[in-house]
This record gives sequence, C-alpha cells and structure tokens, in this order.
Amino acid sequence: MGIAENFEQEKLVMGVLVSIPESLDRLKKILVSRWGEMDLETEPALFDYTDYYNSEMGTPIYRCFYSFSRLIHPEDLTEVKLQTNAIEKEFADEAGLRKVNLDPGILSLSKFILATTKNNAHRIPMNRGIYGELTLQFKNRDFLPLEWTYPDFRSRENRDILIQIRDIYKKQRKSSES
Repeated sequence: MGIAENFEQEKLVMGVLVSIPESLDRLKKILVSRWGEMDLETEPALFDYTDYYNSEMGTPIYRCFYSFSRLIHPEDLTEVKLQTNAIEKEFADEAGLRKVNLDPGILSLSKFILATTKNNAHRIPMNRGIYGELTLQFKNRDFLPLEWTYPDFRSRENRDILIQIRDIYKKQRKSSES
C-alpha cells in the first residue's frame, strides 16, 4: 500500500491574453499583490494561433507569460483560478466582454497543468467547478504537447518560455534543498 504524502510545491505560471496592452501595468500590480513578485515576464507577442477570442476581446490580441517567485501547493490552483476569473471581470468592458484572459497553471519538473472551468474527457475535476488539464509533459529535455494541447502552448516559442521557467523552478528546488 502506498503512503499519501504532501504534494511538493510547484511554480505558478500565468498565461495572459490581452487586447488592451496598456492595461498590463495595472494587471501586473494586481497579480503581484495576490501572488508575490514575478521572476519571469515576457513581452506581449501577437496572438494569432486562433480567432476563438476575437469576437469577445477584439483584435489584435497579445500573449505574455508571468511566473511567480513564490511556489504554491498544487491544491491551491483551484483558488487561483477562481481569483483570476474575478480579475478578468474587473477588466471587462461595460457589456461584460473580457479584455483580459488569464490562464493560470502549475509547472513541475515533469508537467505543466492548466486550470479551466470547462469539463472534458481529458480534464480532472479538482474542486469548486475547476478542472485541471495536463497540457504539456516534460520528456527528453522538452515540453511535449498532447493531442488536446492548445495551439499556442504547442508552439516552439511558448514551450521554450516554459522551459526557461522550469529552469528557474529547478534552481529554486536545489537552493531550498541545501
């Protein structure tokens, strides 16, 4: 029989889609106030992997990533997703249409998991209406997409960003072990 142990803390990563880049400074202040300092942030890059968000967010849409210095317990991802949903509402227009889309996830040495409110066969119920999706698997020094991985997370550029974040996480783990 296996023995249940506490989960190791993992790296909180926030994928951000934004159609009003001028709002990023305000957004970053809110995120830092909730989850602490960032140890990596990318410049906004044009998001053209899909037009799924265009009708709600408008165009152009930009993608950036933030990772946070403070590690979190994997079971806290549910609460993070609920808070990011509330933050998205703060940035919505008068009609309630989002101008910011936040995709929180947790990164470990072996995987990257995104939180979502949408159920599907490949998503695991976590708590309070939030599901976890194994989005990328780390194998042979690379994050590998799965058949359901979103197109932008399949891209070489974004996988390379997540590898950088994994390297930061790996150093954090080593320094906490010493």
